[in-house]
Amino acid sequence: MNPQTLLFATALAAAAPAHAQDTVPRPPTDTVRIDTVSRDTMLVGPAPRPRAAADSTRARAPRTRRDTTRRAAPVVRAPSRPRPTGHARRPNPRLAGRRQGGPRVCAGGDVTLGTNLDTTWVFTASARLGRRVAAFPDPDSLLAPLAPLVSGADVLLLNVESAIGRGRPSRQKCAPNSTACFAFRAEPEVAPALRRLAGAAPLVGNVANNHARDAGDDGWYATMRHLREAGARVTGADTLATPVATARGDTVAFLGFSPWTGPDSRRTAAVRRHVARAAARWRYVVVSVHLGAEGRGAQHTYDAPEVFLGEDRGNPVDFAHAAIEAGANVVFGHGPHVLRAAEWYRGGLVFYSLGNLLTYGPFTLAEPLNRGAIACADLDSAGGVAYAELRPTRQIVSVGVRPDSAGTASTLVDALGQQDFPATAARVTPDGVLVRPAPAGSERPPSPRRDD
Repeated sequence: MNPQTLLFATALAAAAPAHAQDTVPRPPTDTVRIDTVSRDTMLVGPAPRPRAAADSTRARAPRTRRDTTRRAAPVVRAPSRPRPTGHARRPNPRLAGRRQGGPRVCAGGDVTLGTNLDTTWVFTASARLGRRVAAFPDPDSLLAPLAPLVSGADVLLLNVESAIGRGRPSRQKCAPNSTACFAFRAEPEVAPALRRLAGAAPLVGNVANNHARDAGDDGWYATMRHLREAGARVTGADTLATPVATARGDTVAFLGFSPWTGPDSRRTAAVRRHVARAAARWRYVVVSVHLGAEGRGAQHTYDAPEVFLGEDRGNPVDFAHAAIEAGANVVFGHGPHVLRAAEWYRGGLVFYSLGNLLTYGPFTLAEPLNRGAIACADLDSAGGVAYAELRPTRQIVSVGVRPDSAGTASTLVDALGQQDFPATAARVTPDGVLVRPAPAGSERPPSPRRDD
């Protein structure tokens, strides 16, 4: 996570109504770099060629040297357009009864609840709002609005994008006066609050990201200790899958990847080995990955390496396809801090970015950084996904995260999918159901299947 300005400095921008747009423009550039210090001005690469669902021999975009010409990438807003017809209406996920299929895994994107390494943002925020702003509000109250969106999950997966603990870190991450380095650490009370959000379902906390180690190695181990002491499971600490038993009697194996901490998401040959090893032992395998460029200009997904702030942050399509081909049922992506497309690939499902779920503190919440979603997938014993849906969220300045009844996340993911993966996109209905591409010669996509 790489916040550029204080959350409250963008209060007016975030509170302003979004203007409808008939089309979602794709920035016409000729580079594959996404590499500037500004979160709002980025360079993005060329559109990838259309891919068939079973095509594993993709044309690869070449790595290029940095293009120093800055171009402002347009922000993708939810378009006003006809939606696909003929889909099954989503059943209420909170209806009583058990499914006959496999386990349901729900996942959210980036979660960062304040930072005890630097609370000076509170003074600026308080001055702007004309009232006292708490550096560390009750984490349960911040998370409470998400409870209806994660109910019905057999396992809940969250990306814990900060160290958890107190005290001075053993190592300072950022140099003095740095303007492009940020270190986050949340209070210990955050861990049990995250666990309580999952309710009766197991919670899996992913610690493979670029902020879990912000308090040094000692802080990273403390983060995992706090999560485990709260009753959560941890993934992303090593190359071995984390098996999680559900109340249904199923076991789901989780693996976390990133370019910074945990298994390296850029080494796709190793990714295949780690996922295949898990798939050989467990029927259900779920992958969490934190990679890619960041910010308002990073909404599109390219089959090319993404470089941000001088770092090679990996090729998201290459990673996701490698994981699915090795046996993963679903890949939940995060890191860009904006929503990205979803794709059906060889029976598996890829969410390229779930955006910001809950980021309390000195974070920008201007559109579209305020949009996120809980994604839920019913896993198929054959190795795929039987049913999936998005449950949209919105963060509001000085209010917090709330379910988004307008369903903006569904519209955005659907529009981005049509542009980035025209042959394999997961189309999203107005009520959030993810639909597979229409078979050749068919006039409409197949309706999703759900057994409740």
